[in-house]
Amino acid sequence: MSASPHAELSEKVLYAYSRYLIQLGAGFPQAVTDQAVAQNPALAATIVDVFETGFDPARGGEAEERRAAQRKAAASVQVDIDALTDADTKTYFSRLLEAVLATVRTNAYQGKESLALKISTRDVSFAPLPRPLFEIFVEADTVEGVHLRFGKVARGGLRWSDRPEDFRTEVLGLVKAQVTKNAVIIPTGSKGGFVPKNLPDRDAEQEKYNERGVAAYRLFIQSLLDVTDNLVTEGGHPKIVHPDHVVALDDNDHYLVVAADKGTATFSDIANGISVDNGFWLGDAFASGGSIGFDHKEMGITARGAWESVKRHFAAQQHDAQAEEFTMVGIGGMAGDVFGNGALLSEHIRLIGAFDSRHIFLDPNPDAATSLAERKRLFELPRAYWTDYNTELISAGGGVFSRWDTEIPVSAEVREALGLEANSAETLTADELIIALLKAPVDLLYTGGTGTYVRETGETNKDAGDSSNDHLRITAPELRVRVISEGGNLGLTQRARIEAAAGGILVNTDAIDNSAGVETSDREVNLKILMNLAIEAGEFSASDRPDFIADQVEEVGQRVLRSNLEQNVLLQAERCGVFGTDEIAGEFMDHLTETVHLNREVELLPSDEELADRVEANVPLTSPELSVLVAYAKIDLAQALVESGYANEPDLELSDVLADYFPAAATEKFGHHFDKHPLRSEIIATRAANRMINHSGISFVYEMQKKHGASVNDVARAFRAARLEIGIPDIEGNGDFEAWVEGAQALRALIDQKLS
Repeated sequence: MSASPHAELSEKVLYAYSRYLIQLGAGFPQAVTDQAVAQNPALAATIVDVFETGFDPARGGEAEERRAAQRKAAASVQVDIDALTDADTKTYFSRLLEAVLATVRTNAYQGKESLALKISTRDVSFAPLPRPLFEIFVEADTVEGVHLRFGKVARGGLRWSDRPEDFRTEVLGLVKAQVTKNAVIIPTGSKGGFVPKNLPDRDAEQEKYNERGVAAYRLFIQSLLDVTDNLVTEGGHPKIVHPDHVVALDDNDHYLVVAADKGTATFSDIANGISVDNGFWLGDAFASGGSIGFDHKEMGITARGAWESVKRHFAAQQHDAQAEEFTMVGIGGMAGDVFGNGALLSEHIRLIGAFDSRHIFLDPNPDAATSLAERKRLFELPRAYWTDYNTELISAGGGVFSRWDTEIPVSAEVREALGLEANSAETLTADELIIALLKAPVDLLYTGGTGTYVRETGETNKDAGDSSNDHLRITAPELRVRVISEGGNLGLTQRARIEAAAGGILVNTDAIDNSAGVETSDREVNLKILMNLAIEAGEFSASDRPDFIADQVEEVGQRVLRSNLEQNVLLQAERCGVFGTDEIAGEFMDHLTETVHLNREVELLPSDEELADRVEANVPLTSPELSVLVAYAKIDLAQALVESGYANEPDLELSDVLADYFPAAATEKFGHHFDKHPLRSEIIATRAANRMINHSGISFVYEMQKKHGASVNDVARAFRAARLEIGIPDIEGNGDFEAWVEGAQALRALIDQKLS
């Protein structure tokens, strides 16, 4: 006899929550939870009933009534849990009940093959920090995944994870960086990861492997949309509509935007197709980077953004990376977007070595021009490996080796290039050679692949959260480079970045270095939304949209790169003490803790006691610490400007801010729709916040508010007036930093004067 539909749902719900608890690191092995449920079926049933009280559409009741009924039932259930004698069983059921009560939506009553649970994570007391605003956990026979979102308006990529037991840990680490990365754009950070189940061997059955992976991605995307509101137009007015058979215990929530990430670079059209099929309001603006949009690899935008950090770091050391040769080691291969594009961005790169998941490339004494041409040839191949490199062009003693080689000969030339002892071993294993590359005394370490390869001295490999590379990881003091640029995510732990910076290496964070990709996605989505307004008004043909968007690529790219440059110049100024942020850092961090939930411990920012010790020892904040602080400062200021209604002040004409954000052709054709853009206020606030902080310092707005008793709008008005009067300081990648500082100081003085 088959189980009843109710029994099937109960089993499905309990299994999904047990898997969710495991991903939180707060669960027990599946066998233990199965046994707990089997031994306490009545208790498990009452917890499922709490779930159904909240979400079964047939039970009726408004959200508040359902919540009250859930709380009442949960109080009774907790009494039964407290009566249990086995500690593990008690912990499991307590956490299960708490997770159920933190759930705000589900697709459980839509008859879908997956179960999606939308959870208010800040209501889960045992969830690891930092806790997102919401997350959607998806469980099905063919896929498991999670999407973490730190605000209602949020953006970030979805990755095909290869970490089935802890993909949420991976995603949490990425979204933490995404939140700070997104400080330059409108939304806060989000990130998702999914793991297809029961995949065949990739090398033996590549086609079937890909098919099942795509199917898993499709189901994951659909499950996210299952519990997401839609925005429709009725009678000429926008209206939020809940999904069918979904009880919403949270507020309206319709902004869901995704992007490509590791393993999903070519999947944007798939996601957009699902969005269109669902009638989702964003249509093909749902997933950026599709066939109608900005191709990030073709633009090379993420790498070009990271290269702004490279240029600025070298300029700070009186070296012109675009005119003078320098040595580099890298993580990645020429087929990769970030590494492949990055390795072509200067004619003066001398690439000593690189490694990816398959091979190690060594060229101990490369000719810059010859190697650049060969790298370009590889980049243009359909799918290139380092083994495709013409070995006749590799300098004496170099070569291409497999990651599985156990005896790789180490020539005298390689010894010198990698700074190895003259009497060291004549052969190295592949792993030993990679470690030697990471420790090489070169000018630049450029990360373009995945993996965390550097930890802080006091950290363990477990702290790094990347078990697959534990055997390769080095500590920050073992680095012998001058500059690090993280084109890829999480190349170093944050503690390692801080330790490396304290040791004299110029390094930001990955969130600063590779923010160009996410800003490009943001501009694409908002441009499509603007264009859709004109299409709906019958002023523009949808068929003309692809060509129009393609024509904006270069202009959008240049505007995005300007953001990367400005942030790097700001960080250089802050490192040099130009704006005196160190003197007010503790007080300012306290302010950010109150306004945007900055957690100093989580973000590895110093306590007041540590700051006092640093001031006494004349040890300033490092660039990685300042990178975090600038992000939170921008998040705080943008949020304050939105809440204050700055964008809608009647006597301010702010169309120039939008004109500066959108390409010139879009302003000309669609500018009369600016006021109807659903994110108009957010765009204006974010652009204003970025300008103010980039050109006047991390804590300047806060200091002006405190000094003059001014509102955030007062300071924004004064900045705008000063900017229009004397302009803002400008600089190019290798430009005159002292002249920029002089301009910034003049701007600050004029703002101060206007507020007096």
